[in-house]
This record gives sequence, C-alpha cells and structure tokens, in this order.
Amino acid sequence: MQHLTPYIRTLAATFPADAAKVLLGVEETLDGDPVFAAKFDTLVHNYMVAGSIGLDTALDGIRDLSAKYGVNEYTLDLVYIMTLTEILKARYAERGIDEKIFWKGADDLRCKLLECIEVKGVPGTFVAGWNNGFLKMTRFAYGRFQFEESTYDRDFDFVMTGGRVVTKGDKYINFHIPSSGVPLTDEVRLASYREAYAHYKDQFADGKVLFGCGSWLLYPRHREFLPPRLNILRFMDDFEIVDWEEEEEGFHNDWRVFGRYTGTPWSEMPRDTALRKAYADWLTAGNRAGHAFGLFEFDGEKIVQ
Repeated sequence: MQHLTPYIRTLAATFPADAAKVLLGVEETLDGDPVFAAKFDTLVHNYMVAGSIGLDTALDGIRDLSAKYGVNEYTLDLVYIMTLTEILKARYAERGIDEKIFWKGADDLRCKLLECIEVKGVPGTFVAGWNNGFLKMTRFAYGRFQFEESTYDRDFDFVMTGGRVVTKGDKYINFHIPSSGVPLTDEVRLASYREAYAHYKDQFADGKVLFGCGSWLLYPRHREFLPPRLNILRFMDDFEIVDWEEEEEGFHNDWRVFGRYTGTPWSEMPRDTALRKAYADWLTAGNRAGHAFGLFEFDGEKIVQ
C-alpha cells in the first residue's frame, strides 16, 4: 500500500510542524523500503481488515519492527495508528456517520502526540493500545469528551439523587477527557453532553442518559486545595460520587499535571500554573493524591440533580 497518502498529509497537518516532519519521514521510509513496508502492512491487515489479531499483538509486532529498522517505538506506534485511521475514516463513511465526528476523534492522536513529546521527548504515542476503542468503533468523540457504552460493575447499588437505583450490570455511558487544551467550562461540558445525548438517548427508556466517569479529576479532596476558580471544580459538580480512594504513595497521574517533570521531588516541581502550584504544595506537605468514579443523569438539556 501507499503510506504517504493525501489523508496522512491532512492528518499530519493538525500536528506541530516539527513532529509532522518526523512522522511523514517514516511514511516516506515505508514507501521506499518494500520489505519494511510488507511487514508493516501485514500488521495493518491482520488487525484492521482480517481481525485475526488484537491491537496488543499488533503493537508487539510494530515494536519488533521499530527495533529492527531503527525507528523510535513511540514514533512507529503513532505512524501505525495513523495508518489504521485511514481505514477507519472509510468505515465512518460507510455507516453514514458525520465526518466531523471522525475528525473530532482523530484529534485524540494530536493530544497523545503532544503528551508523548512532553513526557517522553519524542513525537509519537506511549499509549497506542488506548486507540482500540476508536478503531473498533465502540468509542466516539462528541464535543469535548469521548464516549462509550459501559456496564456498572460495583457490588453495591447506588441511589441517585433523582431516585434512579443503579445496580450491577446496568448500562451507563462512560466518558473520557482528552488533553485537548479546551477548558472545561460550563458551556463546553454541556455542549458535549447534549451531543452525546442525541446519540445514546434511545438506549434509556426514561429518556435520561446515565453518564459516568472515573478520573483523578474527580478526587473529592480537590475542594480542599485547588483554587476555586479552576474549572476542575465545576466539572466535579456535575457528578454524584459513587466511590473514591487515595493512593498509598505518589501520584500515578502526575505526568498529566507535571509532564516532563515526572519523578522530580514534589518540593522541586514547577509551580508555573495554578494547578501545578496547588498539587506541588499539597503533595510537598505530605498529602495524598487520589481518584474517584461518579455518575449523573442528563435529560437532553441539563443534569438531573
């Protein structure tokens, strides 16, 4: 197959220029090396077309190729995912799904690229396996967030403020928060919920979609140390917290806040943003980080509380 296609150029145009140059250079290398390309294309076919292997197995093969051909593994991982999304774009069209939804999901590649540059110092992705939901069309981007069907798996019932009793096995719509840089304002969040509601409403008999999210952003003790002006606190207000826990040590999501400084002693962490300062001061004082899982009902216009 051809690798440096018009689609790949269009996708790469959304990336920082220096990173795009590296990625397009790998595409050119594939087009100029038939043996390398044949092995790469087999992994594309087996995962995305034949479905004979899973994404983890495919990525194991890609990493073997990265070692053999001297391409950084994170870079080649992203080139592989980019190639798969060209096939995915055609499948969106076949199903009549608005192309804007495809491109919103594809923007996640830019987010992961920027994270990789920040944390690992190279253009690519260090979480390539994350893309399976997009590629298998079980996860879709609607507005600011990314949504997929999920099942409540707690061993206890949870009673919502509005009276809904959520029981193990009940369906809810899980969502994720990509690091797109778009602030989590009230307007942005509600627009995303409304767009997702239109897609999922028919799956809920009462017309109220049950949304859920598990994230470090929902850590309840944020209210003790984050500045009141931060949108994170407004985002937390959307949810009824089902359960939460603190980490025994460290902060497993520190890279999301501190990027390349991960591993630096808390007292030496940069304090150049309100979020970084709040977290650095909190952890320096010996406090813990944590995460939580929450739910809310949405009626198409507003959160039901």
